[in-house]
Amino acid sequence: MTGSGELPVVATLDDLTALVERERGLYVRWSKGPATDLRAVSSTDDLTGVSMPGLSANPLDVERWWDGRPTRLWVARRLHDYAHLPHEKGPGVRPWVLAGREAGRGPDNEPLVTDVRPLCRIAPGVIEEAKAEVARQENPWGPLRRIGS
Repeated sequence: MTGSGELPVVATLDDLTALVERERGLYVRWSKGPATDLRAVSSTDDLTGVSMPGLSANPLDVERWWDGRPTRLWVARRLHDYAHLPHEKGPGVRPWVLAGREAGRGPDNEPLVTDVRPLCRIAPGVIEEAKAEVARQENPWGPLRRIGS
């Protein structure tokens, strides 16, 4: 990890994978960052405008059913699945890693995390590495993206 501002920055997919292998209970959040998010520690449901009891995030813990497959691919997929968010949510939206406690689930069944402890930001190059890793797989895969009408 390299330093940048308040949080260290993970510069490679391998570094992020090593972090996930060392520590459980990590999440990735796509937003303008902890300085903005920790003011209220609440996300808003885009459809209804309802305030939710925690930050919407995606777990990085490897599931048991993954059964010994490469952690690097697991982490790549977790990043790739939401890589469209900076384009949809606007300027300044980037991924960062946090630890915390699940307080519930959001409308997309995503964890809502409280008692947030920011750990690091994820460099843009890591997202490009993740996309390349997913693209190397046998089956085609795209990001989890809703298309509006």
